[in-house]
Amino acid sequence: MITRGYRLISDDIVLIKRMPPATIFGMAIDVIKYHMEVRGLGIINVKDIFGITAVREKKHMDIVVELVAWSPDEGYDRLGFDVRKYDLLGVELPHLRIPVSPGRSVATIVEVAARNQILKIMGYDSALAFHKQLNHAIGKGKKLNKTT
Repeated sequence: MITRGYRLISDDIVLIKRMPPATIFGMAIDVIKYHMEVRGLGIINVKDIFGITAVREKKHMDIVVELVAWSPDEGYDRLGFDVRKYDLLGVELPHLRIPVSPGRSVATIVEVAARNQILKIMGYDSALAFHKQLNHAIGKGKKLNKTT
């Protein structure tokens, strides 16, 4: 994600602070600041390799993304209507559980999740808009096909 223009806040250990009334910030602890483990390479210094624009001191947290191993027995949200919340220091944040497995581009999926959350913060919910469009089409008796 860093090569796509995103910034590293912290790897593995994140210090979380609540600022009144209900803002959550994440930041790195000093010992590991700017460092990240890349399996097969070891520990790297992101600031030294990618430059100062690849790191950030702290970031307001808007969403919790939990990456879980994909299981055929688990039910996952497929429409985007399942609104889960994660309580972090008394602040409820949207919580996504995203199944991962070999071959899935985790970076792309997390990027899309972040962009979708930005749209929701701005007042546009893609899943609800689709739901309304679908109900409208069904209500008018339209045949649903690839071009409708």
